[in-house]
Amino acid sequence: MSKTVLVTGASSGIGKSIALFLSSKGFNVYGTCRNPKKYDIIKFKLLKCDITNIEQIKSAVSHIVKKEGRLDVLINNAGIGITGPMEETSESDIKSAFETNFFGPINIIKECIPSMRKHKTGLIINITSIMGYFALPYRGVYSATKSSMEIIGEAFSMELNKFNIKVVNIAPGDFKTDIISRRINSPSFPESLYKKDYKKSINSANNHVKNALSPEIISKLVFKIIKSENPKIHYKVGTFIQKFSIVLKNILPDRLFEKILLYYNKN
Repeated sequence: MSKTVLVTGASSGIGKSIALFLSSKGFNVYGTCRNPKKYDIIKFKLLKCDITNIEQIKSAVSHIVKKEGRLDVLINNAGIGITGPMEETSESDIKSAFETNFFGPINIIKECIPSMRKHKTGLIINITSIMGYFALPYRGVYSATKSSMEIIGEAFSMELNKFNIKVVNIAPGDFKTDIISRRINSPSFPESLYKKDYKKSINSANNHVKNALSPEIISKLVFKIIKSENPKIHYKVGTFIQKFSIVLKNILPDRLFEKILLYYNKN
């Protein structure tokens, strides 16, 4: 029997790549997005679900469980980017980022647990970010949302272990997606002292995404994890320097590592 998989944020980017790849491998895949009617996807089923709307989360998960009798794998992928100087980023933008990247993923995990526990097996994969391991200037809120999910994933992993539900965090670096078009870019004030550096940072971030790796790399890793009997809790996937940055943070003096990040952020 093929496993039933739910991929949030499956209309584009990493989520779509994962959903299409798993469908090609014979999995029974459902995806979510805010407006399925906008997308012509026939290789997997696309359900309406805004990750920040608890009622839509309940409806989507309930639909799958009633139709399929179970839900085996959750790929917690839906998310949003956010940039801006910390001093000038509005409280509403910060809350919006956490609603999508943190509270929404937690709520959908909670909704999926009962079905997995009933069948004494399950797998939850959270798509976080390498930036959850360290901050970059003007992307602090995004890093904070992803870092929070890394920790929550660890807690869920320990609490759900006795139900044979495994929890995995995948932290990607830069991958070629449409995140730029969906990102919250908090506007700096006209007289902002951060304006020049913020603009350089945004241009650098955009260039990294445009020249980034294919999301199929993550899709293949997800497939490998699903097939594994004992997957790790943490996976980092990206370029060598992106993954090595985490190692450097742990071994270099704080201020030296900060200087390296500031240099990287300008290029």
